[in-house]
Amino acid sequence: MQNRITEKTRLMDKTGNLAVKGYATEYLMQYDRADIKARKFRIKEWDYYYVGNNDHAICLTAADMGYVGALSASFLDFTAPREITKSSVILFPMGALHMPPSPLAGDVVAVNKDVEFACIMDGGIRHIFGKYPGFGPNGEELSYDFYLGEMPEENMYIATPFDKPKHFYYNAKMNCMSARGSFKLGDTVYRLDDALGTLDWGRGVWTFDNTWYWASLQTVLADGRKFGFNLGYGFGDTSAATENMLFLDGKAIKLEDVRFNIPGDGTKDVRYTEPWTFTSSDGRLELDFEPLIDRYAPIDLKVFCMIPHQVFGYFSGDCITDTGETIRLERVLGFAEKVHNKW
Repeated sequence: MQNRITEKTRLMDKTGNLAVKGYATEYLMQYDRADIKARKFRIKEWDYYYVGNNDHAICLTAADMGYVGALSASFLDFTAPREITKSSVILFPMGALHMPPSPLAGDVVAVNKDVEFACIMDGGIRHIFGKYPGFGPNGEELSYDFYLGEMPEENMYIATPFDKPKHFYYNAKMNCMSARGSFKLGDTVYRLDDALGTLDWGRGVWTFDNTWYWASLQTVLADGRKFGFNLGYGFGDTSAATENMLFLDGKAIKLEDVRFNIPGDGTKDVRYTEPWTFTSSDGRLELDFEPLIDRYAPIDLKVFCMIPHQVFGYFSGDCITDTGETIRLERVLGFAEKVHNKW
């Protein structure tokens, strides 16, 4: 069952539980951190951006996880291929980053030591800029200054409860935003004027031990239409809705369940760099995935861990729209991940 929310409502009730459960294609479920009844160190809020083209990409995160936060950056060169990921850790932010209650408005300005991140909203345009000194292998600074605009009319919003009172996850995924600007690693400039951007906007109170699967893609089709998808599962009670959607020409197309078939998944011998497949329960998505880069940047302290395998590579296969149109992908760059957290 897919419960679509179509009217504006508060996200949470007076008890600190979700007032509504399901999905929407616009910002209707109104989030307010003050409505949360959990302790501050359990609240998790983040903005994650992926901006890239077929040659290179940058990933940026501003995250307040309660007892720990981070300003993180990843540089990806798909032609080499290679990647660099670093995080500047913030202890016990517990709301100090002042993450906005909406993905559509509000600025994020965060500084930790010499690392800086800013996203300034001007109408529907996001101006993202900052720097990460000592980022490269030889101490090169990573700096960036770009804009994201042309946000699609419809996006993915989902309110997911956990099987524990006062625990929930509210998520927005915005694919296919147009980029202009650049980033720089050392003396090398990487242009983003032909790139597309995705925002993963997350707010919630998570259970301690959980795993998620997430895949994302964005591209421009031969006829000029923008196409993308958001796929995911693995945590919480998704009986009211899944987060699986296609995006075509600014419109969202809902899918049912999607399965990530990773070689060796569920065993100690998970082979992330071998080919994956993706299948949907409604028969509207069948994809092959050819891995290129496994961005593996674990923090494992046993009682606390964040173990991500974010794999970048090429998707091929078919996606079927509500009108029956088949969108055929031939080695289109995207990413898919499996992340295990104890946090």
